[in-house]
Amino acid sequence: MRAILVLLHRWFGLAVAVFLFIAGVTGALISWDHELDAWLNPQLFHARSADRPDAGPPLPGLELARRVEAAEPALRVTYVLTEAEPGHTISMMVEPRLDPATGKLPVLDYNQIAVDPVTGDIQGRRMWGAISLARENLLPFLYKLHYTMHLPDVGGIETGIWLMGIIGIVWTLDCFIALYLSFPNWRSWRKSLAFRWREGGHKLNFDLHRSGGVWIWGLLLILAVTSVSMNLERQVMRPILQSVSTLSAGPFDTRTPIAPDKVPEPRISREQAVALGRAQGQKLGLTEPVGGVFYSGMFGVYGVGFFQPGNDHGDVGLGNAWLYFDAMSGAYEGGKIPGRGSAGDIFLQAQFPLHSGRILGLTGRVLISLMGVLVAMLSVTGVIIWVRKRRARLQQRDRLAAQKTPAREGPVVQAR
Repeated sequence: MRAILVLLHRWFGLAVAVFLFIAGVTGALISWDHELDAWLNPQLFHARSADRPDAGPPLPGLELARRVEAAEPALRVTYVLTEAEPGHTISMMVEPRLDPATGKLPVLDYNQIAVDPVTGDIQGRRMWGAISLARENLLPFLYKLHYTMHLPDVGGIETGIWLMGIIGIVWTLDCFIALYLSFPNWRSWRKSLAFRWREGGHKLNFDLHRSGGVWIWGLLLILAVTSVSMNLERQVMRPILQSVSTLSAGPFDTRTPIAPDKVPEPRISREQAVALGRAQGQKLGLTEPVGGVFYSGMFGVYGVGFFQPGNDHGDVGLGNAWLYFDAMSGAYEGGKIPGRGSAGDIFLQAQFPLHSGRILGLTGRVLISLMGVLVAMLSVTGVIIWVRKRRARLQQRDRLAAQKTPAREGPVVQAR
């Protein structure tokens, strides 16, 4: 049994090592993606009007979105904050709007803009998630690399998301295999927690891999399981949870997405969606203000979020509350309210906060950043152990082969 598990651990580890190394390094960085992005690209985050005391008061985000769409009819604002954080721009996500004259979608080379909340000027544009190492694209590039490896979709299948979800499944299984292998017997359990710092070399590399994995095993399992949950929620995690708990179905679970060039104009405006959200939020006892609104044309849904300015990322706990409304009728389509719902609902709500560390606020983000480095370290040390053992096996095979080969006899010299 142990020999089989050793083989599984070896080949599971080798199969996912490169991907986990990349995910670990990028995860360590994107724990601070907003801070690093703002440092690299101040034009996308710092409002120029904030440097002028006489600039005037900021405009509401909904008014700014109207102005952007009026100035550029070829685009639709799909996400906007209702109010800017003091001194900051308002970030908007945009998409091309169907041209009624041609029935086709215009081409936009950007999907995110930064707007000065006082002047309404667009300070910067970028294609979020583009394969580019330019300053304005670096952090979004790393973020998307983390969970898709930037693999292209094939036949409508998100191959990158599927790949990383499958890797999460293999990683989860390997966590249990590795824990079992780390304790060959209970009499020598202390060795599985120790590090031979003074001896260095191969012994220390082995301890970093085995003992290092044991010390952080629980956190590794959390990262592995949450990877599966976020990449393959509908395909894997929801079916598993539904076998033990009731799950609330939202519009993104029950509706079939529409092709981008078939998306109709919504009958409900952003302003109406925000008003509906505010009214429904009061009924549900939500205390935070409406902080943002998004529109998903492919699903025909508005989402209204509740948070304070500057907390749109959900920096602590289970994140922000979101309520959903039909974009044609305005009918309430349910929502995601942190801490409410069935045990399965709350489990799903916790997946991103756990994976990102935001469930513990700043402390959690520091911890997850450190975990990213450790995951990369475990990947490297595992490969080094395999290379060393493989070299030893090949050398032993060559020695055995040499021992089995009979010595050649010298030429026979015949006397004349």
